[in-house]
Amino acid sequence: AKKLYLEKLATSPNSPLVLAGVGHVELIEGKSADARNHFETAISLSEGKRIDVLNAVGYANGNPDSKNGDANYAIQKLKQATQIKKFNDPEVLANLGDAYRKFADGGNAVVSYNEALRLDPNYARAIYRTGRVYQTQGVAQEPLYLKYYNDAIAKDPAYAPVYATLYNYYYNIDVNKSAEYLNKWLANSDDDPKACFYKASMKYAQGFFLESIQAADACIAAEGSSPYPNLYGLKAYANDKLENASLKAKDTAAAIKYRENAKALFEEYFKNQISDKIGGGDYAAYSAILLKLPGNEDKAAMYVLKAVDMDSIEANKVSYLKGMAQAFDNQKRYKEAAEWYKKVLDLKRNYTNVDIHNTAYNYYRAGNYDSAAYYYQLYETKYPTDVFGFYMEGKSLQAKDSTGVLGLAVTAYTKVVELGEAAPDKSKVKNQLSGAYRFFIEYYYNQKKDKASALTYLDKALMLEPEDAQLLANKEFISNNDPNAPPKPPKAPKPPRTPRK
Repeated sequence: AKKLYLEKLATSPNSPLVLAGVGHVELIEGKSADARNHFETAISLSEGKRIDVLNAVGYANGNPDSKNGDANYAIQKLKQATQIKKFNDPEVLANLGDAYRKFADGGNAVVSYNEALRLDPNYARAIYRTGRVYQTQGVAQEPLYLKYYNDAIAKDPAYAPVYATLYNYYYNIDVNKSAEYLNKWLANSDDDPKACFYKASMKYAQGFFLESIQAADACIAAEGSSPYPNLYGLKAYANDKLENASLKAKDTAAAIKYRENAKALFEEYFKNQISDKIGGGDYAAYSAILLKLPGNEDKAAMYVLKAVDMDSIEANKVSYLKGMAQAFDNQKRYKEAAEWYKKVLDLKRNYTNVDIHNTAYNYYRAGNYDSAAYYYQLYETKYPTDVFGFYMEGKSLQAKDSTGVLGLAVTAYTKVVELGEAAPDKSKVKNQLSGAYRFFIEYYYNQKKDKASALTYLDKALMLEPEDAQLLANKEFISNNDPNAPPKPPKAPKPPRTPRK
């Protein structure tokens, strides 16, 4: 496109439409200042009175699918076009709606699309674009935006963009529908150089991972020296899936082969793909593979943090961090797992009890009892009526003070008893309450030398578990012994017997 516009510019240096086209190309290249200069020149040469020129400038700047361009500038120029005498072009109004979408003004976007439909009630693009506005508002609007998409198809069954959107929409939720829309999209589009990739990726979505690799290989062979980079990414993901399947089948040799393939293919993908088009999920998936290869932990961490930094969606960031934490968890490297779960707490605006527990429990399993207790105290602060946080703090401090001589766990377990005994349904807190009772039986008998209190907690425990053999044995022992009695001296060893002659 750039070469064509420059050739036309050489022969028609004062053509406003050609100048606007050159500005559009420069905008795509990120040359915003040069682009603005050509846009203003085009408008000036046409005295701001040509609808087609203003529309070209507005479209270039207002495309919501492009990160380049000035949406506010697009709105100004497109509104200027609508004020020109005898204006009657629905495309300009649809472009104005797009510019409002890019400007994050969905209300005025819908108004503009409706104005376009007032001029042409069969204008499928305006109907489709209205659906796109509602889709950005989330799944709650699904009935509405799907209605708009179906209405667009009814008005113009050959309108390809709506099929592309529906192909992507159903890709992860209904692969068969997605495949249908892919075929309709390609059938109603000009020859798309990515068509081969789309068909191969559909094999992946359908769970035919080996076939998707074979299809991608055929695409790469057909495309010569510069194949579509996403083909390498597709092969990497497919090999990763095949590795997991091989592990489930206990085919270690195949799993190792697919893992090595996936690593190499991700690296090939990163090498060939434009950096702006590599997603955070790609880096996160690559890091998960690296973690399976000893000695790559630092490299894996670097890629996960890169994924987190480049993604703007909190849920995605959390997913990347949890993936790293779970990988360490699976390797029983609990301290590292705890550190990555802690990053989730630091990141999430509204973390949950599960998020806190993941951090605290992995510190507990790592033997870092102070950190475990600290995070369970955070749990208690946010969920002050939940027995579980106090119980796990008690367990953490009990593990630190294994003999009970310091009484570190007393406060936490006291709260467990208080909350547990007040609970309307004891069955929901039985394990925590029993654990606290058992702690106090031992604590009062061994450390405080308080037989009566020990027996009190024993009786409470037996009310929960009347048939428990250990509790029954403890009851008999404590009932028949005095914790304050001096320890019995060890029995003197018997003299060796002299054999008879």
